[in-house]
Amino acid sequence: MSAAPLVGYSSSGSEDEAEAGTQARPGAGGRPRGQSPFPNQKLPVPDSVLHMFPSTEEGPEDDSTKHGGRMRTFPHERGNWATHVYLPYDAREEFLDLLDALLFHAQTYVPRLVRMEAFHLSLSQSVVLRHHWIHPFVQALKDRMASCQRFCFTANRVKIYTNQEKTRTFVGLEVTSGHAQFLDLVSEVDRVMEEFDLATFYQDPSFHVSLAWCVGDARLQLEGPLLRELQEIVDEFEDSEMLLRMHAEQVRCKSGNKFFLMPLK
Repeated sequence: MSAAPLVGYSSSGSEDEAEAGTQARPGAGGRPRGQSPFPNQKLPVPDSVLHMFPSTEEGPEDDSTKHGGRMRTFPHERGNWATHVYLPYDAREEFLDLLDALLFHAQTYVPRLVRMEAFHLSLSQSVVLRHHWIHPFVQALKDRMASCQRFCFTANRVKIYTNQEKTRTFVGLEVTSGHAQFLDLVSEVDRVMEEFDLATFYQDPSFHVSLAWCVGDARLQLEGPLLRELQEIVDEFEDSEMLLRMHAEQVRCKSGNKFFLMPLK
């Protein structure tokens, strides 16, 4: 994710060949042994059977309508696992109250904005791992994270982000204290990425918690007056200074549908 100014069985033919190679020699009566006296016609296969086993030559359906309009940043391939390293944030009830206030106001400008289902701060780009690389990759991460300390940080500056392809826009809270500690974590993650010849994190990153998102590039609607109004909501929210002071206690890696936890010291 980048800041707005930029912060990753077909079986056709097999039946005929099998039949051609298994015809019996002619027997009594001049007909091949076991051949029906009726014309050699194949019965039609019901549609319900035809669709029971999808062709493996076709990739999985990537229907954006099933994912809120989101599109993959890279095509799905069998054996490839989308992988992401991040710092999780477990939102408190008061944080969700602040988020509801921000989203209610932002939707007056961009009605299609929706709330994030979970919250985190990215420490890597999304990269692709082959399945047999997952455990060596995670072990390398654990080794790197073993000496990293827990720390506190503050994320209280409203900022608008897009992904690199400009196909999604995010409203986030940018980290304003603790930036150096995040850079230390990213440095360790980047070393693992380099070991596996994968993309490292962005130059001059803007660490942030994404709050809401929408499909498309909505920067024009969200930046300007609205951005200032959202910041006022944050600044004036009760106990926002304490609420937005967060704790970094563990790093997580998500690879496909698997999650790996790495506690900080």
